[in-house]
Amino acid sequence: MSTLRSDGDPNRCRRGGTVPDPRVRRVRESDVHAVVHLVHRLAEYERAPEQCHLTSDQLRAALFAPSPALFGHVAEVAGEVVGFALWFLNFSTWDGVHGIYLEDLFVVPEHRGSGLGRALLTELAEECVRRGYSRLQWWVLNWNTPAIDFYKSVGAVPMDEWTVYRLTGDALTALGDSR
Repeated sequence: MSTLRSDGDPNRCRRGGTVPDPRVRRVRESDVHAVVHLVHRLAEYERAPEQCHLTSDQLRAALFAPSPALFGHVAEVAGEVVGFALWFLNFSTWDGVHGIYLEDLFVVPEHRGSGLGRALLTELAEECVRRGYSRLQWWVLNWNTPAIDFYKSVGAVPMDEWTVYRLTGDALTALGDSR
């Protein structure tokens, strides 16, 4: 049986009578500072704090612009933001529909194992189903076995046959200025 909300209102019951996890909701402008703090904690966890330069102004502009390209959800416990998911739309040329690319998912260590990570992913999966999107995808670091085990437990499969490429810094500038 489907357990989807008929609209985006987090306070409405879903079909089938179940209610959404009250700990997960769309990010609000008042959450921006807390989410930025958690993004920096994620960078520390991923052993790259020096690479994280996100500011509250940048995140606020990305999430709350007139036509935002970034979206987010937060997980809250006792009024405190303890987890987040930031995502944007991608597009499958083969399926001909959008999907969601999960840029970051993070729950503070003291709340891991409480179902918050699953609740955040469930919210994004429901968003996909509700909007007719064909997929939800993300990257995970090869050494992050707790995350890999969690993702596999919800049915996610690794895309091992693909290699990620990235242009940044001088290489990006050189190619962008090559004409």
